Amino acid sequence: MDILKTLGEYAKEGRRGAIATIVRRLGAAPREAGAKMLVADDGRIYGSIGGGCMEADVHEEAKRVITLGLPKIVKFRLDAREVEDEGMLCGGNVDILLEPLLERHREIYTKIGTERRRGLIVTKIDRAYSKTFVEKDGQTCGDPLPLPLEDLEPRLRIKEILVLEDGTILEPVAFPSHLYVFGAGHISVFIAKVAKMVDFEVTVIDDREEFASRERFPDATHVIARPFEEVLGEMTLSENDYVVIVTRGHKYDAFVLEKVLGGRARYIGMIGSKRKVRAVFDYLLRKGFCEAELGKVYAPVGLEIGAETPQEIAVSIVAQLIKVRAEDGR
Repeated sequence: MDILKTLGEYAKEGRRGAIATIVRRLGAAPREAGAKMLVADDGRIYGSIGGGCMEADVHEEAKRVITLGLPKIVKFRLDAREVEDEGMLCGGNVDILLEPLLERHREIYTKIGTERRRGLIVTKIDRAYSKTFVEKDGQTCGDPLPLPLEDLEPRLRIKEILVLEDGTILEPVAFPSHLYVFGAGHISVFIAKVAKMVDFEVTVIDDREEFASRERFPDATHVIARPFEEVLGEMTLSENDYVVIVTRGHKYDAFVLEKVLGGRARYIGMIGSKRKVRAVFDYLLRKGFCEAELGKVYAPVGLEIGAETPQEIAVSIVAQLIKVRAEDGR
C-alpha cells in the first residue's frame, strides 16, 4: 500500500480523514518511526501502524480528530501483559501523531503523494498547529515555518523522523527509487536481481510473454508483458524513476527512448555500442530532439569496468544507478 499516494488522492478530491504517524518508538514496537495509517471519514483504513489494540484505539481517536479538526499526540505504553493479551508480536513505547486532513495542507499532500517530491515535513502542534513542506531546494508550501529556514538546512537530508526539544517534528519524505527495465532478455534478469539487492523497486517490461514472466523475474516488483507503446502511453515518470533500455533491437530502443525523454526520469540509460548509440541519436535528432536532451542519456549504459558477460554488464549498470542515486542524496 502506497500510503502517500493515497493521501495525495484524498487531498486532491477534498476528502476528509485523519493521518496517524509514529513519531517516536522505544523498544521493540511493531512498526518503525515514520509508519503511517490513514483513517477515512467513512471509517476505512489504509496502511498500518502495528495492528492490535493500539491500532483500534488510534482508529477511535482518529474519528475525534476528524470531527474537531485538531491534531494530537497519542502515547502508547505496550507492556508485556498487554502484548500477550492482544496477541501482538512485540511491545515498546510508541508516540503517534494524529492529524486531520485539512484543505490548507492540500498542496503538501499533492506534492508528496502525487508529484512524489522529496524534502522535509515540519509539523508543530503546541499552541498553534502548523505544517510545512520544505523541498530540497528550499521551496516551501503549507503554513509558515515555525523556525528559520537556515536552522533547517543542515537537516534537509535527515533519514529518520526527528522530534526536537521544543516539540517540532521533522519528517523526511523519500521514496524507494523505481527502476523500469525495458526488455526482458538475459541481461535484464541479472539487472533485476542486483537492483533489488540495493533497494530499487523493479518493473520489467517486454511485449513477449515468454520472456516477461514471473518465473524469469522473481525479484522484480512488477513484470509487464504488453506492447511497449501501450505501457509507455500510460506511464508518467517522476524524478525518482530510473529507466534502463535493453530491448531486443535498435528499433525498439529508439522508440522507448523517444517516449521517455519527455518525462522527468532521474536517469535514462540505453545499452549498445557507440556506433548503435550514435545511430539512434541521429534518428532522434531528425525527429526534433536536441543534443542537450540526448546528452542526458547514459549511453552506452553502465560504468566502464570491462564487463563482458550478462552478469558483469548488469553489475556495471546497477553500479551506475547507485552512483547517480548517491549523487542525488537518494
